Amino acid sequence: MPLSGFTILDLSRVISGPFCTMLLADMGAEVIKLETLPDGDPIRGQGAMREGLSYYFATFNRNKKSITLNLKEAEGRKLFEKLVLRSDVVVDNFRPGVLDRLGLGRERLRQLRPGLICASISGFGESGPYRDRPAFDFIAQAMSGFMSMNGRETDPPLRSGLPVSDLIAGLYAALGITAALLRRERTGHGDIVSTTLTNGLISFLSYAASHYFATGEVLPRSGNDHPITAPYGLFNTSDGAIAIAPAGDEFFTRLMRALDMTDVLNDPRFANGQDRVKHREILNARVAERMSLYGNAYWIEKLNGAGVPCGPVYSVEEVFSDPQFADMAIEVPHPDRAPVRMLGFPLRFSEAQCRIRLPSPRLGEHNEEIYGSLGISRDEIEALRLRKVL
Repeated sequence: MPLSGFTILDLSRVISGPFCTMLLADMGAEVIKLETLPDGDPIRGQGAMREGLSYYFATFNRNKKSITLNLKEAEGRKLFEKLVLRSDVVVDNFRPGVLDRLGLGRERLRQLRPGLICASISGFGESGPYRDRPAFDFIAQAMSGFMSMNGRETDPPLRSGLPVSDLIAGLYAALGITAALLRRERTGHGDIVSTTLTNGLISFLSYAASHYFATGEVLPRSGNDHPITAPYGLFNTSDGAIAIAPAGDEFFTRLMRALDMTDVLNDPRFANGQDRVKHREILNARVAERMSLYGNAYWIEKLNGAGVPCGPVYSVEEVFSDPQFADMAIEVPHPDRAPVRMLGFPLRFSEAQCRIRLPSPRLGEHNEEIYGSLGISRDEIEALRLRKVL
């Protein structure tokens, strides 16, 4: 597999860090999830539960091994340093300075293991006036400008229903780690990789940012319409609604021909993209009138046949009922309980596919395996447990 042979020591919890290390584990890395006492990662107890297992936790922590360790104890810190010596990457999503206060900052870790890659995810980063502030996804959505673009112009800003800042930061961290590993293969040097919930979302402002940089103006919220192209959005049919995205002149022409509205192509009000946005309400009304004559199935077949991007608005249930997306839900065997259904792999390789090697671990399930690999006997492990080191 692409990352076979690399070991990731994962100190992260909840979403952003575990999502990052899940991606690395899915691609073959050995991920050792270090959890604190007494309950481990908080999402072990969050979300929908079946047979005492959080499916939320099970998805984000598949393909990982769990160990417990108390880093506030001197013995725990010594064990951690031994683990660092056998690791390629250390990942955390603490606020800046947490590991430094434990005497386990990057300088110390890279003294121990010069080729080590240290990767961190935080709310605001390690510099600037907000570095010490706590942050969750909702705060990142609010402060990044992301929320200001969601919803209709007459509505208040709207959050995304999903924790996009956590997932984007996790993606960036995984990308940065793989790039740092590739660089280390060439140079032998480790690196420090960092990303933030806020900066990740800011980097996704795309045309909203470029429009502001070019004009000094802020695009208004536009709901399901597109702020810089029209017609674009949800249109009602006789039995439902479908999404249509004919961005650009070529797709606009295809749409008008498929709708038998070729007269629009000669109307100067709709001659180019800017004109169509200016006269959006008139154009949308004409498209909506035409689409109301037939149902979803008719229009989806006709528009796709004409090369116009379109599709139904699915619920989560409908997504996983569509055969096109059948491989995006997988079942993972778990010991002592029914198989767990979870999200599949969006990334494909022709020669080394992502795959499930391990179910999500029980808390501390791999203590004996991992600490035993450091030369610690079962009796010593039990003594450490009794002293609450692990």
